[in-house]
Amino acid sequence: MNKKNMKYVAIAFVIFYLLSSPNEAAGFVNNVFTQLGRAGSSVSSFVDGLDLSP
Repeated sequence: MNKKNMKYVAIAFVIFYLLSSPNEAAGFVNNVFTQLGRAGSSVSSFVDGLDLSP
């Protein structure tokens, strides 16, 4: 099976998952965005804490 077919199989699986259990899929997506927001906040805090003055 080549990469193009694998991509289509993965997309089909995601669509099947979304249609078969939308509540769990929504929870998963919500969790992903929450974690990305926390990571962005952490990076922002780190950059704000850098002392870039000479």
